[in-house]
Amino acid sequence: MADVYSKDEMNRRMSGAVSTLKGEFSGLRTGRASPALLDPVQVEAYGNTVPINQVGTISTPESRMLTVQVWDKGLAKAVDKAIRDAGLGLNPQMDGQLLRIPLPELNQERRKELSKLASKYAEAARIAVRNVRRDGMDVLKRLEKDHKIGEDEHHSKGEELQKLTDQHIKDIDAALQSKEQEIMQV
Repeated sequence: MADVYSKDEMNRRMSGAVSTLKGEFSGLRTGRASPALLDPVQVEAYGNTVPINQVGTISTPESRMLTVQVWDKGLAKAVDKAIRDAGLGLNPQMDGQLLRIPLPELNQERRKELSKLASKYAEAARIAVRNVRRDGMDVLKRLEKDHKIGEDEHHSKGEELQKLTDQHIKDIDAALQSKEQEIMQV
């Protein structure tokens, strides 16, 4: 890493951790259908493994139903198998090239598991944000050691970086609290 400190770069990296977390949260099932639920599904197609969204259109016609309109009729069975084998607890029903995927009701035990998983995702995001802060502080230390910045500037930029870190951690905590409420709703 070059010895150049940029607040914008640190902010961009921390924001990336937060947006990654929100993407992971969108894949957690909360009782409502979301096309993001099928993001982890990989389909064997044309000799390769591809994401499900590259072989069909995913939509949510109802709040508790997903559909996958497979573009190639020959891949419908492969898509069905991929969804069943993905470990999501979903059982698609084939209707030609259209797969209907009803979402079962979440029980309390599964809700608690999902809540724990959301907490793990949030902790990983917090760690990523703290690692960005550590990298920034290391750069500031090297700049001060090389006499490119003074002790006062190191201190003020360090405080600025800490405020940025605190704000992103607060965003992560808010996203986690919101997701946990969504999961635990009955």
